[in-house]
Amino acid sequence: MSATTTADPTSPVDVVRKARRSPRRHHAFVVAALAVVLFGAFVARVLLGNFIITVPDFFRILGGAEIPGATFLLMSEKLPRAILGVLVGVAFGSAGAVFQSTLRNPLASPDIVGVSLGASASAVFAIVVLDLQGLALSIAAIVGAIAIAVAVRLVAGSDGSYRLVLVGVTAAAAMTAVVHYLFTRANEFDALLVLRWLTGALNGVTWSTIWILLGFLVVLVPALVWTARSAQVLQLGPDVATGLGVSRRRTDLLLLLAVLLTALGVAAAGPVAFVAFVAGPISRALNGGRTTLVGAALVGAIVMVAGDYIADYAVPGVSFPVGVVTGAFGAPFLLWLLAAGRAGRKA
Repeated sequence: MSATTTADPTSPVDVVRKARRSPRRHHAFVVAALAVVLFGAFVARVLLGNFIITVPDFFRILGGAEIPGATFLLMSEKLPRAILGVLVGVAFGSAGAVFQSTLRNPLASPDIVGVSLGASASAVFAIVVLDLQGLALSIAAIVGAIAIAVAVRLVAGSDGSYRLVLVGVTAAAAMTAVVHYLFTRANEFDALLVLRWLTGALNGVTWSTIWILLGFLVVLVPALVWTARSAQVLQLGPDVATGLGVSRRRTDLLLLLAVLLTALGVAAAGPVAFVAFVAGPISRALNGGRTTLVGAALVGAIVMVAGDYIADYAVPGVSFPVGVVTGAFGAPFLLWLLAAGRAGRKA
């Protein structure tokens, strides 16, 4: 009897292995393609525009060379905005994917359920009433986001994601009313600061803000990825997830990490509309209807960086906040995804 055996390619084991390898390969291809697109958008945001910086000059400036005009523009405007766009996009995109997959609802994103607007309302209150600025203002925004998230969770209870979305939409409407009221009470100087917290923008960013945000993301993103290993089980429903050993505490921890990422993004760039909302559906559509946290983070970064480039250069002589562009193009694109029947697929 021969000691060697020939594997049967039609055996159940081989069929299962092939079925597992195919989605993994497709996911790796999607992530690689999105990374290439993000790199292209980043390069365009940094080097192109009204003032073009060549690649050799870019590396010379990074090495410490002083090129009149180009050095200041690159290090004070172009590069900081591009980096902040990537960081904020990663925070919004991953947080939106976690909300939508965990709550099993494509409408359950931080900007829809009031988390982003809670941060905005708290920041505007800190500006107009408390006269806060700088780090204290960012802390106020983070506290506001967490407070609204906890309030929505307590009011909604454990009756399901649709109740949470309804309560969140109500909270978002209330926070919008608060922001608009405070805006009417602001003086001329404060009104200019408040505008940032109405739409979101990347202009005026400092390197200290970038380093602080990067430090938090280095801690929170790995923690989110580790906790999100149970995300696919959670999408089967709370009863099935509990039966498989995934407790509600893990769900709450996952949502808390997503809230913190949203709060940090809003504190750094304001409530940029629809980034968290569209990142999840777009990444799922590209990934064959399966949730991909890395893909959503990359899509969020692409939307932020490309949106900021369009906002800055689409209309000659006029620079819009990035939130205006994402709001203008995000909503119809999401409607197109829903009409095409691709955004609502579950993993």
